[in-house]
Amino acid sequence: MSNAIDLNSQHNDPTFATVWQELQWRGLVHVSTDEAALEQALSGEPITYYCGFDPTAASLHLGHLVQLLLMRRLQLAGHRPIGLVGGSTGLIGDPRQTSERVLNSKETVAQWVQLLRAQVERFLSFEGENPAVMVNNLDWTSQLSAIDFLRDIGKHFRVGTMIKKEIVAKRLNSDEGISYTEFSYQILQGLDYLNLYRHHGCTLQTGGSDQWGNLTSGTELIRKVEG
Repeated sequence: MSNAIDLNSQHNDPTFATVWQELQWRGLVHVSTDEAALEQALSGEPITYYCGFDPTAASLHLGHLVQLLLMRRLQLAGHRPIGLVGGSTGLIGDPRQTSERVLNSKETVAQWVQLLRAQVERFLSFEGENPAVMVNNLDWTSQLSAIDFLRDIGKHFRVGTMIKKEIVAKRLNSDEGISYTEFSYQILQGLDYLNLYRHHGCTLQTGGSDQWGNLTSGTELIRKVEG
């Protein structure tokens, strides 16, 4: 990825009343929870938001670039970004529409975490009044035992809701099926959002359109646990 992109340039851009309107004009919004409430939140005091990147390969790809541009636009509007590189979720990988992912070694994933982190950092600013923060979800998931994970987090998820998530439903109806490992991915991503909400005051998560089910698992978990 090139760091030569001038994300600060507003040349030939129309004037927008809110950053939400700008994001829509740029085609960066596909679907969202309460749009009116989100536009209001983004127009007020700075909020903290995050996007996660899983090290399932040694480099980011074009789809990740869209998210990085969105993160940068929100930071330019005064909001505080958190870049998450998934040291734990990368050990599993989110479900693909076609087949199970090949599980990479812990050593390989740890190496890819560092490579992806360096790439993400090039698109964000770590100075000023709203500096970016980088986190690794292995820092909080590695401390959980299987029993604690099932008791404290898993109990808030309903299987009926989980199997309705788009990609999970497609895999269930395919010849390949889906393993319990990949089926549980959405719980891990929900846990990420809950942890960032508790410790960083994070109230917004962004991601690719294929991640919608994983994103909303976090909002549902926070609602159930924190009210």
